[in-house]
Amino acid sequence: MPPADPTLPQVSQNELQAMAYTDQLTGLGNRYRLRDKVRMLAAERADDPAPFTVALVNLDGFKPINDLFGTVAGDEILCQAAHRLKACIPDGATVTRHDGDEFAVVLPLIFERVAAERVGQMIKDVLSAPYDLGDRNVRLSASLGFAIYPFAGADFEELMKSAETALYRSKRRGRGQITVYSSEIAQEMRRSTQLEQALRNAIISDNVDVHFQPIVNLADGRVKGFEALARWIDPDLGFVSPAVFVPLAEERGFIDMLSETLLRKAAEATLAWPRDLFLSFNLSSAQLMDPRTTYNTLSILNSVGFDPRRLELEITETAVMTSADTAARIINELRELGIRISLDDFGTGQSSLGRLRDFTFDKVKIDRAFVSAIMTDRTSEHIIKAIVTMCEGLDLAVVAEGIETVAEAKKLRDLGCGMGQGYHFGKPMDQAATLRYLHDHYHEFAMLDRERLGATAPGVTPEA
Repeated sequence: MPPADPTLPQVSQNELQAMAYTDQLTGLGNRYRLRDKVRMLAAERADDPAPFTVALVNLDGFKPINDLFGTVAGDEILCQAAHRLKACIPDGATVTRHDGDEFAVVLPLIFERVAAERVGQMIKDVLSAPYDLGDRNVRLSASLGFAIYPFAGADFEELMKSAETALYRSKRRGRGQITVYSSEIAQEMRRSTQLEQALRNAIISDNVDVHFQPIVNLADGRVKGFEALARWIDPDLGFVSPAVFVPLAEERGFIDMLSETLLRKAAEATLAWPRDLFLSFNLSSAQLMDPRTTYNTLSILNSVGFDPRRLELEITETAVMTSADTAARIINELRELGIRISLDDFGTGQSSLGRLRDFTFDKVKIDRAFVSAIMTDRTSEHIIKAIVTMCEGLDLAVVAEGIETVAEAKKLRDLGCGMGQGYHFGKPMDQAATLRYLHDHYHEFAMLDRERLGATAPGVTPEA
């Protein structure tokens, strides 16, 4: 072995070991230091297993910020977050950078859930303050998962797995959540994983179906189109609500596979419909962040032979705001193809009016929460009237969702609402039932004279 170069600085064994246990970006300990700290505490308390707690802290929305402003800005945020964590943790605690935008905290004096949640709230508040990037400030939230030794695990690997399970549940519940691991949470996560596997198999086996709910013109009752709605009946689980399995597919990262399968099925079904009827289809927040969405959508429509001008894509305010710039670009690309865009669940978001200003839509769907109260709550009635008037001024079509009675249909029609949807006009139906519905309603209305129809809708008597 050649002799060491005396002109180069010599590194001692202790210094090498310190480097191996240190995160080079933030100066915090790394995963190896975390592991040794947890194992040391567990060994100290093996005879009398007094509890201690491990927390995982994840910065919500860090990746989009990193992508938007660059890795230098991202590294600065991580360094500021590390400094804040070191400054706020209780005496005797240890903070490490666990992985990427994730930190870990070992809390030797936190013994139970309430104390863990109290510390979690403090950490969440500290990390939610603005981050100074020189020429701009950005805000992030944090999600936390806690695991308490020995209840959540008697060794390092098991304890960390429990903390990761708790953190994952926090992320599933939305940004800025705190979860302390428990056996009930573990059971819930196992059920969720089983459901995920069943859903993946159902998609591959083509066992997730599409049903269609009619959307009608309230002025004359003519069917204008149908909204496609996902339906899944599992051989073992039975009927699984789309309110359960659609968010699950989005959380687990295969919503694109589910949506593309359903869009293809729905578009194929419409080939048997009259060509002037439109198809309304829900676009997920994940698809509004995926630059491939426009290409994938057009490929499906072309393969089926479906005219893009007959398609309406429904999006929610929440989906739009997940990544506003990307969403705006995708919306514009879709509209250039002739696809219309509807803002769904209008009125329930925190700033729905702002969305109408910032994005270009073709239609607004009034949330069923207002429609269901229209006969008993004058405030809901006035809100609907204001929405209709506003949309007239903005040249936006309006659909009222959740219409269940003759009286609601008539009231909405009198307020000037153009279209309606709900059980009053028809429940979601499979493909065969949809064709029967069209045979009974569409052709009948097409042959009737508009004057004779007046303001009558399917199932609504002229006197209504």
